Amino acid sequence: MENLLLAWEEFLKGKRKKIDVQQFSLKLMDNILALRRELLQKSYKHGRYKKFHICDPKQREIHKATVRDRLLHHAVYRILYPVYDKTFFADSFSCRLEKGTHKAMARFMKFFYKVSKNNTRTCWVLKCDIEKFFDSVDHQVLLKILKQKISDENTLWLLEEIILSFSKKTIQSKLFDLQTANRERERERVKCPSGTESRSEI
Repeated sequence: MENLLLAWEEFLKGKRKKIDVQQFSLKLMDNILALRRELLQKSYKHGRYKKFHICDPKQREIHKATVRDRLLHHAVYRILYPVYDKTFFADSFSCRLEKGTHKAMARFMKFFYKVSKNNTRTCWVLKCDIEKFFDSVDHQVLLKILKQKISDENTLWLLEEIILSFSKKTIQSKLFDLQTANRERERERVKCPSGTESRSEI
């Protein structure tokens, strides 16, 4: 229970004005208690994802879970973070405590001045990303990797429910949200340049 409450405080940052967050907040304790009960009874089922597009400036396809599910994502993150953070190499700066963009840039500049001999020679930087990573990654392989560090059956059950929900729920979304998809296609033609990228949001 404490972990869910702490996860809610972290999740809430920068989202207080979101309509779905406000609606969840109206019956916050009832919602959290219901979620806790489902977890204890192993009756929890991950909800569907809402698909939409943003331009930043490249067009990205976003799959957004419900507030209830994203709250649980944060709670799970709080449990798994100390297990996996110590396995990351030092120059991994994303989504880690005491890291972040500014420290990543400072580290980069240190390497840059060293390799460029204080900016006297040309340097090359590789910028890359895995297209639609969570869409394409083998979820069974991912679960096997998690089992190497995690032995608790309840935790593994929950991780499987969350991970496998993405492929199952996104297929359902395509079947049942036809009207939304049509509206999105109209907005894409007006707002966004060509090129797509997909990700899930927590």
